[in-house]
This record gives sequence, structure tokens and C-alpha cells, in this order.
Amino acid sequence: MNTVIVTGLSGAGKTQAMNCLEDLGYYCVDNMPPALIKSFVQLAAGESTPIEKAAFAVDVRGGELFADMEKALEDLEASGINYKILYLEASELVLIRRYSETRRQHPLARGESTLEGLKRETEMLKNLRARADYIIDTSNMKVARLWEEVKDLITSGESEKTFVLNVMSFGYKRGMPLGADMVFDMRFVPNPYYVKSLRSLTGNNKKVRDYVMKQEVARDFMDRTEKMLLDLIPYYMKEGKYSLNLAFGCTGGQHRSVSAANEMADRLRAKGKRVTVEHRDL
Repeated sequence: MNTVIVTGLSGAGKTQAMNCLEDLGYYCVDNMPPALIKSFVQLAAGESTPIEKAAFAVDVRGGELFADMEKALEDLEASGINYKILYLEASELVLIRRYSETRRQHPLARGESTLEGLKRETEMLKNLRARADYIIDTSNMKVARLWEEVKDLITSGESEKTFVLNVMSFGYKRGMPLGADMVFDMRFVPNPYYVKSLRSLTGNNKKVRDYVMKQEVARDFMDRTEKMLLDLIPYYMKEGKYSLNLAFGCTGGQHRSVSAANEMADRLRAKGKRVTVEHRDL
């Protein structure tokens, strides 16, 4: 049986990940006690019409039952049951905002702040995160982008942890993006907005992108930034970080930032890196 265990920080998108897996044909069980996973898999495999794909959401809502997670995984391995762990996370700022918007309380807050609950949860999950096959940072992801990422990871058959670079564009006039690990200000590049023929277009248009990238200062910046990112990725992975959120900003988030985000995404893909792209303000 193709088995996926979905876990991660509360509010990071586990429900959406499970919905995606269900659409992919997985038999999904939410809030599964870890100790029952092996029995379920063995029972399902013995049916006259066996379940071929199953996904189990496991998280701290299980309380004391969650403490059995390490032993449950060891039992699966001892029984020859193959599984993959999909771990979802997001920055503290983003998770706090999500809880504030939904007016829900973090399951480990215990009357304290959401931040304290998140810190407690992160500590509880650190060993499970270290065992994860796939790690997705949803800080700057919309639901559709998360579904695409889950689908790509699960159907690709990749067996090793991959580093994901989430590239986005934004406009400063609408505020800084939450959850960005690195922010690059592209307002030093001549603005296509002041070129009449380009004003109504965006950085997704070749004419705008060519205008931005023909600027020597823009090309030099992208060359240096690309090299820096490629040099840093192995060190991030060594520290257990498997995703990086890169944000390129300009005044309105229409021209320079979009061009830069697309340019960097294409460069990184050409180097064999896994990249997602989102234009926040388009």
C-alpha cells in the first residue's frame, strides 16, 4: 500500500493537503492515533478489494496518543510497511495571523498566547520533522499553490528530501509579505511604468521583462543573487531547513518585482532546483 503520513504545525495546511490527497485517490483518515496505523494498513491490505493508497493525518490534537508516534513508525518499518512523511509548516507570524483571522485557539495554547502554543508544538514535532520525506512551507502559499505542490511531490516518486525555493513578487505599497526569509528590493532598477508602451503590461510580459533585464544593474544583481542562493542552499539543508521564501519587491508589484521573480525562478530551475512562483499583487 502507498502510505502517506501528513503532519506538521497546526494551521499550516494539513487539512488542505489531505483534501488534495483525497482527490488523488487516497483513502484519508484524519487525526489518526499513531498506534493504529499499522493495524489499519494490514487490515486494508487483506481485504478482497485492498486499498492501494492511504493517507493519515497525525498531529498534536491526539494528545497523549501522539507520544506513540516514534514507536508507531518503528513498528511500520519492522513490518516492512513503506511510508512517506509529508510535513507542513509556516512562519510564526503567518500562523499567528491565521489563528487571529479564524478566531480559533491553538490546541496547545492552554490559556496562553498562540505563540507559546506554537513554540511548544514545534518542540514536540522536531523529531518527526527530521524524519520527514517532504517539507512544505506554506507561509506565502495560496490554497491552489499548496495543492499543486502536494500533487507534484507525491506523484513525482522522489525518495530524497528536496529543497524548495518559493519565489514571490510583491508591491511595497500593499505591505511587506509575511514569512519571507529574504526580501530583495528592486526599486533601484529603472521603472517600466514610466515607459508609456509598457505601463499597462506586467512583468509576465516579455517586453517588460526584457526592458528590466537589459539594465546592467539588474543583470549584475541577479547574477550575484543567484550565486549567493546556490552557495547557501547546502548550508540551509545542513541545518534542517528544506525551503526558502524569496520575495522580490517594487513599488506596485507589477513590473520590476514580477520580472525579477520570474527571472530568478527560471535561473534556479535551470540549475535543477525545485521552484514555485507566486505574484502576490497581480
